[in-house]
Amino acid sequence: MIEITRKWLQDMVVGLNLCPFSHPVVAKDLVHYAVATGTNDAHLKAFYVKQLKYLLDAEPEVVATSLLIFPEGLENFDDYLDVLAWFEDLLAQANLEDHVQLASFHPRYQFDEVAADDLSHFTNRAPYPTIHLIRQAEMTKVLKHVADPEQIYQDNIDCLEKLGREKVEAMCPWGKS
Repeated sequence: MIEITRKWLQDMVVGLNLCPFSHPVVAKDLVHYAVATGTNDAHLKAFYVKQLKYLLDAEPEVVATSLLIFPEGLENFDDYLDVLAWFEDLLAQANLEDHVQLASFHPRYQFDEVAADDLSHFTNRAPYPTIHLIRQAEMTKVLKHVADPEQIYQDNIDCLEKLGREKVEAMCPWGKS
């Protein structure tokens, strides 16, 4: 599971430059991968709190970012979005929004009001439901070197469209429509 996620991160995210900030972190092996073993609310909350604490307690030079992988229980995209919203609420309740932000990935990721077969969904499709914990301070640092951060999303879509559906689905077979 971690190896599959690591391959997706290397091949798709770094390989296609879908996240222009990921290459140095992946190259230096600063990504922490954590796999959730429980599926009920108590297990999910304990897992999330533990992983937040782990990231915040670790030195950024050792653990720059964390990927929380949910192999069971969140296969339904709407259920996943509910848990993501719950985690965002927990982050706010702990007053950690200035320290950590969440990014979301799911095998069936679907942007609102976008055609179901649109390639843009693949920018957020991963082999397993995954929540990315990003240090806000690190993101602020790297964004200083990006002229137009809002353009990244469109650049990602353009990249996938240039590759074409066949190649994108071959790289991301779990995300086929």
